[in-house]
Amino acid sequence: MKRMALPLTRRSLLKATLAAQIAPAFVPAPLLGAAEETAPSNKLTVGVLGVGAQGQYDLQNFLAQDDVRVTAICDVNRRHIERAKGHISKAYGRADVKVFTDFRELHADPSIDAILMALPVHWHSIPAQDAALGGKHIFHEKPMGMSFEEACRVREAVRRTGVVFQFGTQQRSELYFRWACELALNGRFGQLREIHVSVPAGKEGPLLSEQPVPSYVDWERWVGPAPMTPFHEAKLERDNHENITNFSLGMISCWGIHHLDIAQWGNGTDGTGPATVEGEGEFPKEGTFDAILRWKVRFEFADATTVVFVSDGTPGFTHGVRFIGESGWAHVTRGALNVHDPDVLRDPQNKCGTMPIRLPVSRDHTRNFVDAIKRGTRAICDIDTAVRSDTLCQLALIAVKQGRKLTWDPKAERFANDDAANAMLQPRPFRGNWTLKDA
Repeated sequence: MKRMALPLTRRSLLKATLAAQIAPAFVPAPLLGAAEETAPSNKLTVGVLGVGAQGQYDLQNFLAQDDVRVTAICDVNRRHIERAKGHISKAYGRADVKVFTDFRELHADPSIDAILMALPVHWHSIPAQDAALGGKHIFHEKPMGMSFEEACRVREAVRRTGVVFQFGTQQRSELYFRWACELALNGRFGQLREIHVSVPAGKEGPLLSEQPVPSYVDWERWVGPAPMTPFHEAKLERDNHENITNFSLGMISCWGIHHLDIAQWGNGTDGTGPATVEGEGEFPKEGTFDAILRWKVRFEFADATTVVFVSDGTPGFTHGVRFIGESGWAHVTRGALNVHDPDVLRDPQNKCGTMPIRLPVSRDHTRNFVDAIKRGTRAICDIDTAVRSDTLCQLALIAVKQGRKLTWDPKAERFANDDAANAMLQPRPFRGNWTLKDA
């Protein structure tokens, strides 16, 4: 069905309303004419673990918070360290931060309250568990890790210590995604029939030859618990190492988690999971990039709507999340919310009470994390939500590899009577002395 266009006057009104909702919920004190900034003793101290591309993006969001002070950074890449120090110097007037190359030293620093964690995927679970057990609050970039069991171990540590955990699924802090989910949950399209999720596919490429390890990076530490692999500078780039199975599950996880998390939110299934999963996929036949290339997976729920999860380019699907109901639909992606009828988009503030089911509101993912710490509340994408959403990525890849329909028990979080599939929930062996602590 062709999307109907909003009349100019209505579109103008909608844009103005959206602009008001999207505006940051937090304004630094100096901009409000306050006499002084937050006293140093009242600032949340943050250490940043991993200051590559994503880490530096997140770092700048933390630097913008008046009641936060970034006091330490940790990375095994000296080039990343220098760039991060540049951002800190610009924000604070000087790069007065501690520099670590070992996350355990960072976590052991008693002056640090919270850790912003933005590492390659193969390094997600071990440091996250260590930080939680050390009593540090965690802002954790997605996905949870290389296996379902790794995510569970981190969850156990967070629950045991009661630290605040915020998952890097920033879309929960964006109006369009929340609005689409509320429309779906409130039956504005009639009874939901299916939810379609489409995300970028994997990549193919040549076999990367071995290069000498440059002096600016500690390759042994960068590889860490993953199988050792010859160095090539291209492997340091996120778009590359996220498509290499030594270091990641591929786009089915790294990109999939973003939109699958929104499907979970709009499906009302944050506290549960699918009953069955089946799918098919394709893997590269040669080259260094060996993670899954394309896929089509179907999740069926006992008491919720079926989710169909595909890679971009699958016929009949468009990038984003599409909620399909008996009487209409909504398609949401970053920066756009389209619906079958523009009248559905009236009353975005819900002043008329047309949507009694309301979701938590966050307009800034970083601010939501900081506020949760200060108020002793849960972040908008806490550890339980994070693991449930991340589980769909894990199940999707397992179903493709098993090549058959699998039955999942979302309460027990195990496949029913399926030793082969359950074995794939476990972590692969870690290299060297790296390990996860027992529960």
